Amino acid sequence: MSSGQQTTGGAAPGVPRAPAPDLGAETGTRARVARLILEQGPITASTLGERLGLTPAAIRRHLDNLMGEGLVEARDARPLGRRGRGRPARVFAITEAGRDAFVHGYDDLASSALRFLAEQAGPGAVTEFARRQVAELEARYRPLLEGVPPQQRVRKLAEALSNDGYAAAADRAPAPGGGQQLCQHHCPVGHVAAEFPELCEAEVEAFARLLGTPVRRLATIAHGDGVCTTHVTPSEPAGAAEGAEDSTEAGGAVGAPGGDGNESGRLSPGGSA
Repeated sequence: MSSGQQTTGGAAPGVPRAPAPDLGAETGTRARVARLILEQGPITASTLGERLGLTPAAIRRHLDNLMGEGLVEARDARPLGRRGRGRPARVFAITEAGRDAFVHGYDDLASSALRFLAEQAGPGAVTEFARRQVAELEARYRPLLEGVPPQQRVRKLAEALSNDGYAAAADRAPAPGGGQQLCQHHCPVGHVAAEFPELCEAEVEAFARLLGTPVRRLATIAHGDGVCTTHVTPSEPAGAAEGAEDSTEAGGAVGAPGGDGNESGRLSPGGSA
């Protein structure tokens, strides 16, 4: 999570951002292309064409239009292993303006309200507000995860988050030590969380309780990353213990239920959440 001074790609606090096209209200092919890029993260033009049933020429036309409006950008794909010769593959990713186009509803009003709350009642009031908001989400998700085998909980949580507009996905973690990775390609409160990291911190605390294992936030949209990425420690006793130890050393772990209290179970505001 970014510090309170960062607004990554947005306007300064209190200054309205320029309106972006409302892709969330569109149902045409252009909006479908943009939404797939938003939900799948960086993706190649050929994969987009296959998923949407479009010809290379058609997908290129839509990508050119989206890039021309600043809603999508092209990047070199990050190699998963040793890269061979030749040009790296090109992938397309959503930009900050592109996220705005999917409606962040009332961001400025929410930021102003939280700023007022902090001024009147202190920073602790914002933390309490964030935890109360997440508690409602947690209460809705908990019945969905009850009785689900530990190794399937991340996928089930991703499905629940997607239904709430977070475009989430679960996958194996590439890092040594195993575990899983929960990726949220969209954050409805991303701009507000850039100024108030307490929102992300409360969310990660809830993930740890829901999944019953330590988790660690690796990247966030609010910090300027393309995806909110959370590493989930393996649920097996030995792996969980090892993952918790590694996470504690990194200073970014959130403990599972039964930990040593709130202080050890929260990301620090200056952490990488």
